[in-house]
Amino acid sequence: MKDYRHIFFDLDRTLWDFDKNAREAFADIYSIFKLKDYGIGNLDDFVKSYHLHNDVLWELYRQGKIEKEYLRWKRFEDTLGDFGISNKQLAMEIGHEYITISPQKVNLLPNTVKTLEYLHLRYPLYIITNGFEEVQFTKLANSNLAGYFKCVITSEAAGFKKPDQGIFNYALKLVGADPSESLMIGDDLITDISGAVQAGMNAIFFNPGRIAHNGGVVHEIFDLIELTKML
Repeated sequence: MKDYRHIFFDLDRTLWDFDKNAREAFADIYSIFKLKDYGIGNLDDFVKSYHLHNDVLWELYRQGKIEKEYLRWKRFEDTLGDFGISNKQLAMEIGHEYITISPQKVNLLPNTVKTLEYLHLRYPLYIITNGFEEVQFTKLANSNLAGYFKCVITSEAAGFKKPDQGIFNYALKLVGADPSESLMIGDDLITDISGAVQAGMNAIFFNPGRIAHNGGVVHEIFDLIELTKML
């Protein structure tokens, strides 16, 4: 690969194990709010329903059609509704608890620390994330990842959400990076990869689940440790 001067990472599902951490947070919530007493028979059903609603609402949020405060509780109100529970107050309490608990979780993708230890001695590293600003900084601090990164660029600070080219342009300008000398690494072909490429950056698709896709990816890795051989 060519020489780079700046390396940008996505956070959720690229470094921070979003799915495992979310699962642990949902287990806490299921217990704290005694959801079984509301007729939600098991955690798996609750999580499955949540993801269906969250995916729809997150897309609306990414498009700027809803605000994050609405997203935080509405996804749980809709989930509870699937079980015949109409309780906005409960949804709001769960929504608050979720964003309090989840960033306290510290599970990382395999070889995250080993890879960052290698890279941060050779390159300035940065984060570009669509996640809520206050939550993402907490995740980084609690997971002991903050020290590896010179700057964390959030969609709220940039005023644009990935894959909008605006957030990548904002990040490049903020750190004084030329796009041709910059590399983006992320787990989402649209949000991370296509957005970065449109901004003139190079990109690596991180695909640990080996998800089938239609190609068009210049570089693809299945384990973060591969970066230590490529860079």
